Amino acid sequence: MFASRTKPLIPGAAVWHGMSTTATTPPASLSEKQRRILGYLRANAADRTYFKSRLIAEEVGLSAKEVGSNMRALLDGDVGITIEKWGYSSGTTWKVTR
Repeated sequence: MFASRTKPLIPGAAVWHGMSTTATTPPASLSEKQRRILGYLRANAADRTYFKSRLIAEEVGLSAKEVGSNMRALLDGDVGITIEKWGYSSGTTWKVTR
């Protein structure tokens, strides 16, 4: 698993802990791109924990830069999953838990 290749949690990195772990409807305030990213993360969080921006981008039809810039809304919103910015080795990695 690539967890051993990923740097440890970045000190001071944003961490969001959601109140609800059963939310299935994205908040109305999310953009279409943010909804696509959130849908992908929710669908795969049960099987995986670590997600690279470039791999998310490939799956949802965005660039890695677009994924990174849209993750802020998911970090700050009530989206039903916990997202942490985890590392930068060969691209940003996100730790996602339900």
